[in-house]
Amino acid sequence: MTATLERPVAVAPAHELAGTWHLTRLALRRDRVVLPIWIVLLSVVPASTVNTFTQFYPTVADRLALQAGAHANPSYALLYGPPFDLTTAGGFIAWRMAGFLALLTGLMVVFTVTRHTRAEEDTGRAELLASAVVGRYAALTASLLVAGGASVLIGLLQAGTMIGAGLPAAGSFAFGAAEALAGLVFTAVAAVAVQLAEYSRTANGIGAAVVGAAFLLRGAGDSTVDARWLSWLSPIGWVQQVRAFAAERWWVLLLPVVLALVAGAAGYWLLPRRDVGVGILPPRPGPATAAPGLRSPFALAWRLHRGPLLGWTIGTAVVGAVFGSIASGIGDLVGSSPQAQQIFERLGGSHALTQAFLAAMAGMFAMVASLYGIQAVLRMRSEETAFRLEPVLATSVGRLRWAGSHLVFAFFGTAALLLTGGLFMGLANGLRTGDVGGSIGDALAGMGVQLPAAWVVVALAVTIFGLLPGFSAAAWATGSLALLLSLFGPVLNLPQAVLDVSPFQHPPKLPGQEFAATPLVWLTAIAVVALAAGLLGWRRRDVG
Repeated sequence: MTATLERPVAVAPAHELAGTWHLTRLALRRDRVVLPIWIVLLSVVPASTVNTFTQFYPTVADRLALQAGAHANPSYALLYGPPFDLTTAGGFIAWRMAGFLALLTGLMVVFTVTRHTRAEEDTGRAELLASAVVGRYAALTASLLVAGGASVLIGLLQAGTMIGAGLPAAGSFAFGAAEALAGLVFTAVAAVAVQLAEYSRTANGIGAAVVGAAFLLRGAGDSTVDARWLSWLSPIGWVQQVRAFAAERWWVLLLPVVLALVAGAAGYWLLPRRDVGVGILPPRPGPATAAPGLRSPFALAWRLHRGPLLGWTIGTAVVGAVFGSIASGIGDLVGSSPQAQQIFERLGGSHALTQAFLAAMAGMFAMVASLYGIQAVLRMRSEETAFRLEPVLATSVGRLRWAGSHLVFAFFGTAALLLTGGLFMGLANGLRTGDVGGSIGDALAGMGVQLPAAWVVVALAVTIFGLLPGFSAAAWATGSLALLLSLFGPVLNLPQAVLDVSPFQHPPKLPGQEFAATPLVWLTAIAVVALAAGLLGWRRRDVG
């Protein structure tokens, strides 16, 4: 066994890849709902905003003002990247969306690779499959084929839909190729992460941290004149340095190709140097006896949730400060056309552009915070399926007491994220406008009225966990649907009846609008009913 583990492998023998096709088909079947949603979303959004650009900036003067405003404020470069050419729809889309699409694609492939490799080892299914005619490299290869194939398909669809929307072919292919190669880079990064970590949560954390660091590194380089070289260290920075629709630089595409090949080879090189179910990085052993503070279900829940909550809080604070720093100059980017004013007012609900922007950002923070709430709720399902819950319930701990300890973090953690985002967004905007107190008050009010809508999404996740535990992953679909309707529904001019499906459409848009308590009462009531239904189902159903 030792000789086998230490044997260096440059190219996997054929028998080591046995079963790859079957595992690929299995992965595609398991992801037959989630993966198409990712692909469609990331593929059609760029082309769908072509008409929106012409509505926002119908004249040359509007577009030149946009270009000047983007260059004048380094916060825009931090958020979106360098504005190479904002006088065309393609250049605007590349500026506003290239970095964010690469970020989302990176997260998608990291979660996909981990789900079909390290998560399978956590549950013991990988070892069961390894006892059959399945090669050592089959699972990793199948996951890379699925994630990498999805990245390539996204890039091709992006290019095709943008050409169909009337954008230049060269820029469209450069945009799609850059996004596809970014996905391949992070697919290879995930292949390394799943070898290093012992658990799927840790592997997802490593992969997501690399994706986030790439985005922040790109932002730091683009927003700092003396540190532009930093963006060249980031795969997301390479996506924008291709300069789609602005005198394309095709040679930049070689950088992600080389990095993807090197990182992918590292993943294959590390795989035979560990055993199934363990990682290259040894786990840190805990103390021989538990601390007195771990004698309650709430203390255990705090131990499980504190890491994710801290990470989400730091990210929320950083993003809130960035959005707050650009709020006062949003008028330079929106334009002066009546269509632009109407679209942005529909997003934010106010005639004052700065207030409309703050209100729109409050809604977006609520959507993101609700995703943390879903993650916290689904941690209960993870504890259940990993067989760590039954020993706890075998003691004097009751079901509702155990669930309540986790739901404290799901609901109040969501509130803490909104409070943090509002505080830092208001502080950053207040420092620019000279009214710190008033700006913080406006931002916190905007965040506060969005909290019941976020709690509806979290409560629905509890309902699914309690009544339909086998479909707990559908909680992500619920949150994603609400997010997509709220983000892209107004831009695409969807009917109001469709937009109203999302709970985030109902709170008053503060600051800017008058406060209305009725929708908040209804949203809170819906959340309470959904929470009660979920807890009732959890109390009556079988564990596992």
